[in-house]
Amino acid sequence: MSSPSLVIVLAEDQRQKQFIYRYLVNAGIGPRQMTIEMSPSGQGSAEHWVRKNFPREARKCRARNARASTVLFVLLDADRRTVRERLDELDRALEAAGQNPIDPDQDPIARLIPKRNIETWILYLSATGSGSPSVNEEQDYKQTQIPEEWSALIPAASGTLFGWTRSAALLPGGLIDSLRHGIQEILRVFPLGR
Repeated sequence: MSSPSLVIVLAEDQRQKQFIYRYLVNAGIGPRQMTIEMSPSGQGSAEHWVRKNFPREARKCRARNARASTVLFVLLDADRRTVRERLDELDRALEAAGQNPIDPDQDPIARLIPKRNIETWILYLSATGSGSPSVNEEQDYKQTQIPEEWSALIPAASGTLFGWTRSAALLPGGLIDSLRHGIQEILRVFPLGR
C-alpha cells in the first residue's frame, strides 16, 4: 500500500496527539498529510467529544477515500471499560448518526483504545527495549510521571510501535491485550511494508 494522501486523527488529549503524531512521522507521513483534532481542554469529557465527533470524521473519511487514500485514527482511552465496550460505543455513535458500523474489510478507520489510558501503552512500549515491562492494564499510570517525563517517553514508545507494525515484525510474548488490538487495527488500515 502506498502512503495515504491524508491521515485524519481524533484524539482525547495532548499526550495521545503527541503519541500518534510521532508514530505517523516515523511511518513517513508528513505534517501536511495529517489533520489532528483534539478535544478542547476544559470543555467537558474528552471521551464524549471523541464519540460525538467520530461519525462526522468517519463520514468524511469514507467519502474522501472513494477518490483519495484516506485513513482515520481514533484514539479513545478505555478507562475502566473494556476495549470491546468502547468499540461498541463507537459503532452505536455511527448508527445514531445514520451510518453503518465499522466494516473491518472496507473501512480505513483504526480505533486505538488503550486500557486504561495512553500512558499504559507509553510505559509498556518505552520499557520493552530495556527488558520485560511490568505494565498491566488495570493500574492507572497517568499520575505516576510529571508531564515532561511522559513527553520524554513518547519518542521511544512510538518508535517501538512503528517497529511492531513493520513487515515481518515479531511481537513479544505477554503483549497487553489493548495494544495487541491496536496493532491489529493499524495493520488492517495502514500496512507498512506488508
